[in-house]
Amino acid sequence: MKRFSVAKKWLGDLDPETASTLITAASDVALVINSGSDGLIRGIAFGSEELERDFQSPEDLVGKPWADTVSADSRPKIEAMLRDAAARVEPRWRHVNHLIDGSADLPVMYTAVQVGPRGRIIAVGRSLRTMAQMQQRLIEAQRAMEREYSRLRQAETRHRLLFQVSSEAVLVIDAATRKVVEANPAATQLLAEGGRPLLGRNLSESFDAQGRRLVDAMLARVISIGHADEYPVRAAGEGTRDYRVAASLFREGRSAYFLVRLAPGQLDLDAGPGHRRRSRVLDLVEHSPDGFVVTDAEGRIQLANRAFLDAVELATEEQVRNELLDRWLGRPGVDFALLTSQLREHNTLRLFATSLRGEYGASTDVEICAVSVPDGEDTCFGFTIRDVGQRLQGERRAAAERPRSVEQLTELVGRVPLKELVRESTDMIERLCIEAALELTGDNRASAAEILGLSRQSLYAKLRRHGIADIGSESAQNLG
Repeated sequence: MKRFSVAKKWLGDLDPETASTLITAASDVALVINSGSDGLIRGIAFGSEELERDFQSPEDLVGKPWADTVSADSRPKIEAMLRDAAARVEPRWRHVNHLIDGSADLPVMYTAVQVGPRGRIIAVGRSLRTMAQMQQRLIEAQRAMEREYSRLRQAETRHRLLFQVSSEAVLVIDAATRKVVEANPAATQLLAEGGRPLLGRNLSESFDAQGRRLVDAMLARVISIGHADEYPVRAAGEGTRDYRVAASLFREGRSAYFLVRLAPGQLDLDAGPGHRRRSRVLDLVEHSPDGFVVTDAEGRIQLANRAFLDAVELATEEQVRNELLDRWLGRPGVDFALLTSQLREHNTLRLFATSLRGEYGASTDVEICAVSVPDGEDTCFGFTIRDVGQRLQGERRAAAERPRSVEQLTELVGRVPLKELVRESTDMIERLCIEAALELTGDNRASAAEILGLSRQSLYAKLRRHGIADIGSESAQNLG
């Protein structure tokens, strides 16, 4: 320990109050200890109120032997500090634990120095409570990590065991390179031939030309929508071994992998035209410009094509699966109830007019055709949804040029609010009445105004609004 070289010159005139303030400021806790062998505490001071509260009743420590205020394992350290201070040996810092009633021990780092001619000992300490709490949190975090690591290790062991003993051929394929990363014994037995290793090989190399195309298409579909149906494939080389192959996508860190399942034989490729036709039909439905949705009897979506996803402004089929179709229809709680009631009664429905709402506020007029199909004991509904927004806009522009019939107006029920229907109906009746009055009076506007109970100025204003005829010369003639 290096001391001040000019302590006497600059610190020799310190008075007791200044010395006390200096000691208190330089430490968290300071003790004045009797120089006798009993080591009684004669005074105590704290550098912070928080530490004083931690000691609970610090005034009770005055008059007690210092060694009696600490735990049993800390007493030898107290005795050693008192001996070193009395012998004026260079002081050392020692860690002791104060006993606190009803609470955990309070750790303090002490050093003791004998001062003054009467041999008083000053013990200054630094609280280790914050460090002890951090150490305790570190220990708890380490224990939690060990428990989690043990749990993960046990789960990995179980999964590895299932992977190895499974009778189904399972492979793990790198999504970027399409190469086999892992294969269980069942997969190795099916695909590894002639001593050629399976690991590191491209998966499609194990199948014939058609099988390669199907496997590549399946993996591309899994990447785009997250799942794909089983595909029938045939092994490459000699023999006619047939397989069913299916895949799913999972991620590990920043890498993506396919979990590929392979089962031998149960699909006959020679009997495949029907299967291929069904596959083509599904592809046509998937790429159809009209939306196509299949729901269960409650209206929860089981399948949806790309056109429907675009209409409701969503990216993947997973986002709509098991959601209610009613969520996107124009009148929630009304339209789907009407659809299902018709389907249960007639099994089919044509040209049901409504609207379709997107997730981000877009809305379009649509026509829905639907069919009810039994599925075992359950029933599923299929819906074809066609965007008719542009067609309706053309009809509305054309309708603005001619009066609507009653049939035309009733066709708009469900598409147009009642307020607009009433306004259009009023305009249609008003126009028809004006045209009838003009016909009765031989196109005499003054007489037509009298028949209708209007002033001539009001009649001319309505003629202009309805665009019935150019009234410039006629109005001037009648006014003259």
